[in-house]
Amino acid sequence: MSADSRDDLRIEQNGSVLTLTLARPERKNPLTFAIYAALRDTFIALREDRQIRAIVLRGEGGNFCSGGDVRDIIGPLVAMSQSERAAFTEMTGAVVDAMQACPQPIVAAVDGVCAGAGAILAMASDIRIGTTRARIAFLFVRVGLSGADMGACALLPRILGLGRASDLLFTGRELSGDEALAWGFFTRLALPDALDDEAQSLARAIAEGPALAHAVTKAMLRRAPTMELTDEIAEEARVQAELMATGDFRRAYEAFIAKRTPRFEGN
Repeated sequence: MSADSRDDLRIEQNGSVLTLTLARPERKNPLTFAIYAALRDTFIALREDRQIRAIVLRGEGGNFCSGGDVRDIIGPLVAMSQSERAAFTEMTGAVVDAMQACPQPIVAAVDGVCAGAGAILAMASDIRIGTTRARIAFLFVRVGLSGADMGACALLPRILGLGRASDLLFTGRELSGDEALAWGFFTRLALPDALDDEAQSLARAIAEGPALAHAVTKAMLRRAPTMELTDEIAEEARVQAELMATGDFRRAYEAFIAKRTPRFEGN
């Protein structure tokens, strides 16, 4: 295992799984300008990393993320020029864009507070595992801002449907862990003590699969809602045919014939 730490974002690699931990537990893991930048840069770098095949995003100390730090972000934003504020919102949006564009599936392990930009980070992940004590809230309306933040108006309706996304973005209310599961924000619930193990287990299972094929699935899930159905079906046919020429497809066939588990190599 290798580890790195940058401005309260802990980065650990264990085999082909990379774990990103928001590590300011005494403040429920709020985001700062530096953490936003580190997340953006990390996800951009992962586009070219063929060793990492799955990512876990988590928070330290029983909470996921409380959103933008009131002292370190919200206060300074009030005093900034309009061009400085625009640069900040462009950077925060770039985090979500980088998460969506990196080829590796992202598993968010969500416990406790998951609010504001923290809820956005969970939303922008590909799969979310939560706990019953998780509390998700898109809080922007409570501070006089719109729900149109970091791609929420595009991504949240895809996950929950337009009506439920509108409910959360207009009211800023909390979504409990049980309700998040019922609404489809979470794919499963875990006990708090088992959350990290379940997220790591899922990430390892994904990492053992065909990395190139997973990257295609993730890219098409992102692109499909903006395409005409006929065009989308044609694009799926094209990329699937390309994958049939890969070594992983051949290895899967050979393993099936030999009655053994295939070992995918991502090519």
